[in-house]
Amino acid sequence: MGSNLSMDEVLLEFHEFTGSKKSVVLGTVGGDGSPEASYAPVLKLNNRFYIYVSELSKHTENLLNHLQASLLFIEDEMKSKQIFARQRATIKTHVKEIQRGKEAWEKILDAMQGKHGGLIEMLKPLDDFHLFEITPIEASYVRGFAQAYKVTGTNLSEITHKNDRGHGSKQ
Repeated sequence: MGSNLSMDEVLLEFHEFTGSKKSVVLGTVGGDGSPEASYAPVLKLNNRFYIYVSELSKHTENLLNHLQASLLFIEDEMKSKQIFARQRATIKTHVKEIQRGKEAWEKILDAMQGKHGGLIEMLKPLDDFHLFEITPIEASYVRGFAQAYKVTGTNLSEITHKNDRGHGSKQ
């Protein structure tokens, strides 16, 4: 993870980082409006994220009732050189359910099976599972100390460095 990358290289790294992960930390909104954190296996395909989750999970109910979520992809603690500056991407999103039986549902679950293995085949017929398409709106990406970026635009195609102020002390 070099620090002398161009903005285009940082943007590419962001997309590779978020696409390489097998799971994502989910921030969803509970019925009483309180935030709830959980995780789910994830697939990134065509600049969208997909999760296939059971109604037994609280986040499924939350997503069905509030079509928004925050995604967190974060570097493994064991691989991090500095715990205070772990590589991470936080993505604000809009969520929609893809209905069972639609052509898109089959294609996405096939792709998910390619990434996550045969268990998907066993989960496909379970009626309490829902497939959600998660569309990014904007993101922040941290590569390390003083390497924070804002990612915006269609398909998160624009990146700017968050260098408008430093970590000065409060006075």
